[in-house]
Amino acid sequence: MRRLRPWALVPVLVALLAAGSGSPSRSYPHSALLDGAAAYLLRWGRRGSALAFRLEVRTRGYVGFGLSASGGMASADIVVGGVEGGQPYLQDYFTDENRVLKKDPQQDYHLEYAMENSTHTILAFSRELHTCDTNDKSITESTVRVIWAYHHKDMGEAGQNYHGSNRGTKSLRLLNPEKAEVSSASLPYFDLTNKDVPIPDKDTTYWCQMFKIPVQHEKHHVTKVEPLIQKGHENLVHHILLYQCSSNLNDSVLDYGHECYHPNMPDSFFTCETVIFAWAIGGEGFTYPPHFVLMEVHYDNPSYTEGLIDNSGLRLFYTPDLRKYDAGVIEAGLWVSLFHNIPPGMPEFVSEGHCTLECLEEALGAERPSGIHVFAVLLHAHLAGRAIRMRHFRNGEEQKLLAYDDEFDFNFQEFQYLEEERTILPGDNLITECHYSTVDRIRMTWGGLSTRNEMCLSYLLYYPRINLTRCASIPDIMEQLQFIGVKEIYRPVRTWPFIIKSPKQYKNLSFMDAMNKFKWSRSEGLSYNELVLKLPVNVRCSKTDNAEWSVSLFLSIFLSVKKEKAKILFTWPLKTCSNK
Repeated sequence: MRRLRPWALVPVLVALLAAGSGSPSRSYPHSALLDGAAAYLLRWGRRGSALAFRLEVRTRGYVGFGLSASGGMASADIVVGGVEGGQPYLQDYFTDENRVLKKDPQQDYHLEYAMENSTHTILAFSRELHTCDTNDKSITESTVRVIWAYHHKDMGEAGQNYHGSNRGTKSLRLLNPEKAEVSSASLPYFDLTNKDVPIPDKDTTYWCQMFKIPVQHEKHHVTKVEPLIQKGHENLVHHILLYQCSSNLNDSVLDYGHECYHPNMPDSFFTCETVIFAWAIGGEGFTYPPHFVLMEVHYDNPSYTEGLIDNSGLRLFYTPDLRKYDAGVIEAGLWVSLFHNIPPGMPEFVSEGHCTLECLEEALGAERPSGIHVFAVLLHAHLAGRAIRMRHFRNGEEQKLLAYDDEFDFNFQEFQYLEEERTILPGDNLITECHYSTVDRIRMTWGGLSTRNEMCLSYLLYYPRINLTRCASIPDIMEQLQFIGVKEIYRPVRTWPFIIKSPKQYKNLSFMDAMNKFKWSRSEGLSYNELVLKLPVNVRCSKTDNAEWSVSLFLSIFLSVKKEKAKILFTWPLKTCSNK
C-alpha cells in the first residue's frame, strides 16, 4: 500500500464511541482498493452487530460510499463525509428509484474520526448490520455491491458537487469471516502463472491455461493458495479459479492458452470441470493436485485499455507434514446439460439441483456416524443468475441454510467461509436452489459452459475427504417436451440434440429448436417452472476415479417440505423491528 504523508489531525474531530476506538491503528481485517488508480481504499471489520468502515481517499473534498442492490445510484444507501474548514461531517443519505439524493431522517452511520492532510481524507465510521430503516440496506452474508465517489470540493451549503468520473462500483462480501493467517515462510511452493497473455480491449475476459503439476513421490498437502498478481494489475485481475482435469491428457495440452467459453476453445479444456482451488484459500490440508489442472483468470478491463499484457497466476504452498484430515471438494447441484433450461422473458425462474440421501448414504458410509464437516462453499451460476441458496435437510426437516447469496454477481465469485462448520450426515439431503432472470432474452437459456448458458452448482469444501466428487441431478426431459406439445421423438436416438417426430409443427426439429419455437408468455413460463420443480430426477454420483452411479427419484413427497418454513429461513433482517 502507498505510504501516506504525515497526518495533520483536524482540531475538532468527533467524540469517539469508546476509549481508543478512534485510533487510526484500530484493526480492520479486510481491505479492498475500489478504483483502478489506487485512490480509494476501503477497510472494514465486524464489531458485534455492527460493521466498522475506514475510507482512505486521495482527495481533500467529499467522500461518498454506499450500498446498492444493482451497483447503480437508484435506490441506494449512501453516506457522504469529509473535513471542511477543520470540521468533520458525515451524513446518511438515500436515493429513490430516480437516483434523487435525499437526506435520511434516521441517521444510522456514526462517525468515529475524520482527518485530512495535503492530499488525502480518512473517514472512520460504523453502522448496524440491520437498522430497521427502510431507507437503509441490511448487510448480510450475500454479495454487496459497494458504490463509491469523491470530489475535490467539500459538500457546501449548496449541496452535492457532481463527482464526474470519480465514481464506481465493486462487489464484495462484507461478512466473510476473518481467517487465521497461515505461516508459509518455510514451505516449498510452485507457481502457476500465465505467460504474456494479451488482454483484449473489452470489459470482461476469461483466460484459460492448462498446467502440469510438479510430480511428488510421497503424499503432500496443499496448505495455502495465494494470488500472484502482476504489479500494476491489481484491479485488472478479478479472480482466479483452478480446475481439476482428466488424467488421460498428455503434454500437448500445455502448448497454449485460450479464451475460456469460446467456440474454438480446445476440447481438452472441457475435461476440467471441478473447482479445486481459488485464491485466498488457506489453512486446510488439501490433497496435492492431480497431473493436469486448468487455471481460469477473470480479467476486468472496464476502461477498454489497449495493449495490456499479463503474467498473473497462483502460488501453491505444500508440505509433507500432513494435516489430521484430507480436505476435499464436492460439486453439488444441477448436472450441466441441455436438460436444464429456462424460458425467455422471465423476471424470476427457479431451478433446483438435488444431492439426495441415496447418493450421500453410500459415500458417507465410512464416516458414519460423524459425517463430514463443511467449512466453505462456492455458489456458482452464470449471467442470468440472481440468487443462490444451498439448502440442507435432515430427516425431512429443513436446517439453517448452508450458504446463500441473495444478490449473486457472476463477476464476483469466491468461497464463503462459514462462521461455524456444518456437519453433513448419512441420510441428509442437499438442494442447490438458483434464481434466474431472463427478462432481456428472447430465446431459451440452456445449461452449458458458456457465460450465456447457465449452471446451478455449489462447491463444498469439507473434511475428512470421501470418495465423492460430484452429486448432481438431471430433470426428466420428456415431460418438459410434453409441456410444449411434443408427442414423439425419433428412436433410437442417433443425434444430439435428439429430433422430434410429432406433432407436425415440430417435425424434424431438434428439441432445442422446438423449445425456442414455442411462444413463451410469462404465465406459460410460470406454469413450466412449477412443472419442472416437480419432475422426477436422475441423481448422478461421481467418485474420484470417475466411476459413477445413479438413482432415479420422484421427489414430490420430499419437495412437500413446508414452504412457509423455508420462507422464514430466508427472511432478513433477523433483528426484530417493532413499529416499523
